[in-house]
Amino acid sequence: MSVRTTVAQAALLAAFTCLPISALYAAEGGAGFYLLGGKGAMAGVLPPAGVYFQNDVYIYTGDLGGNRGLPLGGKIVADVDATAILEAPTVIWVTPTEIASGSLAFSFTLPLGQKNVDAGLQIANPVLGNPVAFDRKEDRFSFGDPIAAAMVGWHSGNWHWQTGVMVNIPIGDYKDGSLSNLSFNRWAADLNAAVTWLDPSTGLDLSVAAGFTFNGENPATDYKTGTEFHLEWAISQNFSKEFSAGLVGYYYDQVTGDSGEGAALGDFKGRVAAIGATAAYNFEVGKLPVSARVKYFHEFDAKNRAEGDAVFLTLAIPLAVSQAGH
Repeated sequence: MSVRTTVAQAALLAAFTCLPISALYAAEGGAGFYLLGGKGAMAGVLPPAGVYFQNDVYIYTGDLGGNRGLPLGGKIVADVDATAILEAPTVIWVTPTEIASGSLAFSFTLPLGQKNVDAGLQIANPVLGNPVAFDRKEDRFSFGDPIAAAMVGWHSGNWHWQTGVMVNIPIGDYKDGSLSNLSFNRWAADLNAAVTWLDPSTGLDLSVAAGFTFNGENPATDYKTGTEFHLEWAISQNFSKEFSAGLVGYYYDQVTGDSGEGAALGDFKGRVAAIGATAAYNFEVGKLPVSARVKYFHEFDAKNRAEGDAVFLTLAIPLAVSQAGH
């Protein structure tokens, strides 16, 4: 087995799978279904043909202070404090089929978890008509919308790249008026691409991933989120086949405004940037290879969204790998 194949299998799906967990970003509910920071080191690498399983635990804490408004649950809230502890099991099938000399792959994810939101809420007094403000806390466990994805990946020397599409299927546990939905209750698609330069002789990994998210309207709130742009990067060093570490970051910018009758705050374009660190350790349980990775992000320069810290804990294993990939 080559060093390149060993590294690719060790990284497994964390290299190319972006997960549909939401914290508090711009757009309706302050959330987009593309999870910022989901990609990082090895982002452009597609593993050998086979079936893989990846489980991500995502922990986020953030706040939106200064009495700034946020559209959430069909209401306008402010002074938001939010915590999310979420899990996203994913199954990926890298097929032996080729498209334009690239490997074709599919994935399916079903997120679940707990979101805790503490926010200031303003409603109209039913008698006098004047606004009345009060605090509202909501803790809720639920299932999010399933995500189906397809991608094609290529390799040439030290270069690895791929492109793909993810689709949010709005059949999750959506509760009208809830501040803590994982489900978005809207169709959405993300078109993305990633490239990695990996030098097997030195272990240096330089990766960049970018894409656009296109959103449909939420029929429960008559809110249509605008188009979102995301960019992620990673600089990582493989010190051995077992251990790697490096720096990661992302940038988010909503490039078109929100619309619809429910968009009471107007176009509500948002942006945010983040920087952080990552480390990965590859080991075996019996003869089963396991990849474990941790990523930490600190957000800054936020506009029209919460700003906070995020941690990813990822475990990935191959369920069945084609011998042709060795």
